[in-house]
Amino acid sequence: MRSPGRVVSFSKYWRGRSSSSRRSLDGAGIHAIYYEEDFPPYKPIVERNRDGRFEAPIYVGKAIPAGARRGGGLDITTGPILFRRLNEHAQSIAQAENLELSDFSCGYLVVDDIWIPLGESLLIEKFAPIWNSTVEGFGNHDPGSGRYNSQRPPWDVVHPGRPWADRLRENRRSRQEILTALSLRLSEVTEDGA
Repeated sequence: MRSPGRVVSFSKYWRGRSSSSRRSLDGAGIHAIYYEEDFPPYKPIVERNRDGRFEAPIYVGKAIPAGARRGGGLDITTGPILFRRLNEHAQSIAQAENLELSDFSCGYLVVDDIWIPLGESLLIEKFAPIWNSTVEGFGNHDPGSGRYNSQRPPWDVVHPGRPWADRLRENRRSRQEILTALSLRLSEVTEDGA
């Protein structure tokens, strides 16, 4: 199974483009992010994404209209929600001290709001992206003032740099423990051929 929708280079798509040139991202939808370079723990993923194959997303997410989690609002004009969410992800990657935005691509699909949760769940089930499980926390937002008592997400332990994550308590797992769990998970995926 290939990526949903169209796959584009993160850095090529985001640099120097006006909001009017991103019209294909108007609306809400689902997205998959692919890693294509040399962060050693991700080597098995990179092997599956070579030569434009994009078989192993590192993250799958959704962009839903405000209030969609509470129900209602089926006729709401959504605007560039998917673009904004992908832009947030691009900023997180750019802030990480050990990642480069140019090493990532993203696939996206604009869909009717009602199908977004199902589409995201199916893609996560099918691909088991590591930033949705073993190294979770990539899609997190700044929890805001007075809410910094929670643990730093594993993603921010492995990829430090987001300023708000530094305000959180240390994660109970060390970077090495998280990377060991990642290595085990990726060896299972490689053996299963998933």
